[in-house]
Amino acid sequence: MVLVCPGLQKGQVRVEHYASKRTKFIMAHDSRIACFSLTHDGRLLATASSKGTLIRLFNTLDGSLLQEVRRGADRAEIYSLAFSPTAQWLAVSSDKGTVHVFNLKVDSGLMGHDRSNSTSEANPANPTAVSSLSFIKGVLPKYFSSEWSVAQFRLQEGLQYIVAFGHQKNTIVILGMDGSFYRCQFDSSSGGEMTQLEYYNFLKAEDTF
Repeated sequence: MVLVCPGLQKGQVRVEHYASKRTKFIMAHDSRIACFSLTHDGRLLATASSKGTLIRLFNTLDGSLLQEVRRGADRAEIYSLAFSPTAQWLAVSSDKGTVHVFNLKVDSGLMGHDRSNSTSEANPANPTAVSSLSFIKGVLPKYFSSEWSVAQFRLQEGLQYIVAFGHQKNTIVILGMDGSFYRCQFDSSSGGEMTQLEYYNFLKAEDTF
């Protein structure tokens, strides 16, 4: 059993491992923590700060930073983070009206085990979404060598949405505070814009005020 909550310091998260009776503090960001999410097994932690530009992935066992991905260049309010059941993908929603899906390079099942003889099950065809300018990352700011999202879905900007992964493979479920419901599918090989499979609105016009 793993519990994560904000720490006492700005940008810090506290991880409680109840089985081993250990407490781990992780300095995740310089700014305050805005959102975080755990994998089902509690081994991986994704965090976002109030800046909303970078999402960081940590090992909850030792607090090490495993991966860093970029949502965008400008400040945004992150509304939700969601891992896929296999921890291969991470979905992010923000007030910019775009849901992003990132490809994770960490195999949660191998955490804490010897990986030297293990073969990654990740599809080599998956786009790495690393900027094409990464060859000059020693000269330009870190922004140009960031890992970007594999797939995106555009929504109305300014509304609050939460995201989750659907039961079908590579599907995303999006719920809006305006009563909207979207079910989308992304291409794990080529990425790009997601395909909308379903849309409903559960709030009738006369019920809104």
